[in-house]
Amino acid sequence: MARRPTIKDIARQAGVSESAVSFALNDRPGVSQDTRARIRRVAEELGWQPNSAARALSGERSGAVGLVLARPAHTLGVESFFLQLVSGIQEVLSTARTALLFQVVEDIDAECAVYRRWWAERRVDGVLVVDPRTNDPRPALLEQLALPAVTIGEAAPTDDSGPGSQSGPVAGSGAGAGVGVGRAPAGTLSSVRADDARAMAQVLDHLHELGHRRITHIAGLPGLAHTVRRMESLRTEAARRGLGPDQVRSVVTDYSDAEGAAATRRVLAEPLPPTALVYDNDVMAVAGSAVAAELGIPVPGRLSIVAWDDSALCRVTHPRLTALVRDTAGFGRLAAEELLAVLAGSPPGIRISEQPRLEPRESTAPPPAHTES
Repeated sequence: MARRPTIKDIARQAGVSESAVSFALNDRPGVSQDTRARIRRVAEELGWQPNSAARALSGERSGAVGLVLARPAHTLGVESFFLQLVSGIQEVLSTARTALLFQVVEDIDAECAVYRRWWAERRVDGVLVVDPRTNDPRPALLEQLALPAVTIGEAAPTDDSGPGSQSGPVAGSGAGAGVGVGRAPAGTLSSVRADDARAMAQVLDHLHELGHRRITHIAGLPGLAHTVRRMESLRTEAARRGLGPDQVRSVVTDYSDAEGAAATRRVLAEPLPPTALVYDNDVMAVAGSAVAAELGIPVPGRLSIVAWDDSALCRVTHPRLTALVRDTAGFGRLAAEELLAVLAGSPPGIRISEQPRLEPRESTAPPPAHTES
C-alpha cells in the first residue's frame, strides 16, 4: 500500500529539521527564502498535501464545502438540473482547490442532522443549501451553528409579507439584463436567485397569445418555495387575463416521470381537459408527451406542452418541446462564487441570475377552435 509522504520525509529529503519544514509550509517566519523555496519544491516532488482533518482541528479551514439534497433518490437519476448545477459549482470550487462534499438524504430532518454532524466534525467550511421551503428550519439552524451558507433559490415569503417581498435591494435588477448583485437583509443568509414568477409569466403569455384558455401546471413538490412561487404566479397571471381557477390551475407531484405521467392521465381524462400543460421539469414533460401519444392525443394538434427546464431530452423528443432555457451551470457558479466570497469575509449578499427565456418549439400551437369556444 502506498504511503503518504510526511513532514519527516520532506525534512530528510531537503536536509533540514522538521520544524523548518513546518515553518516553510505554513508561511511562518524562521527560515530563509531559499530554504523555504527548497522545502516547497521537495514537498511538491513528493506529492505532499496538508492533512485537512488536522488543519480543521487546529482551527484552520477544512478545504471543503457541503451540499445536501433532501429529495427522493429516485427523482434524481434522470433529472439534468442538479447535474448541471453541480457541474457549475464544481467548476468554481476546483479552481479554488476546494472540495465538494455531497450527500443525498430522505428528508429535511435528516439534512439538518447532517449539518450538525459536519459542524461538530469540522468537515466543511460552509454549505450550499438547495430547495428553500415554506417554514424552512435550515436558515435558523445554520445561523445558530455559525456555519457559512448560501441558499440556492429565494426563500418563501413570510406570513406578513407578499410574494417577492424578500427580494431585497436588487429584486429584478438582473431580470432580462444579466446578473444583479446586492446586500442581503440583516440576519439572513446569502442567496442566488432566479425570477420564477417572471418566467411563469412568459409561459402564460405564450400560451394565452396562442389562444389557450384551459391550462394545467404539473408542479413539483408542494413544500418547496419555488413551487409555491410558480403556482402563485400562475394564479396571478391567469386572473390578470380574466381566467379563473376552473380554467388555469396547478397539480403537485414529486418531480418523477411516474408521477408526471400519472398526473397527465388524470387531467386528460377530465370532461373538459386542458389544451395546454406546463411541467415543472423536463422529465415530467417528456413523460407527459408519451402519455398523450399513448392516448392518441396529438401534440401540438390537440395539446400543447411546455417544459420548465430545457435539456437534451426536450430537444430530441418528437415533437421537440417548447421550454424555458436558462444557464443552470451558471447558476451553480454564482452560488459557489458567493460562498467563497462569504468564507473570505464578505457580508451576506444576493445574486440574481439571468432571466430564463422561453424557447418556442414544435410542441406548442393554437388549440383546435372547438376546444376553446
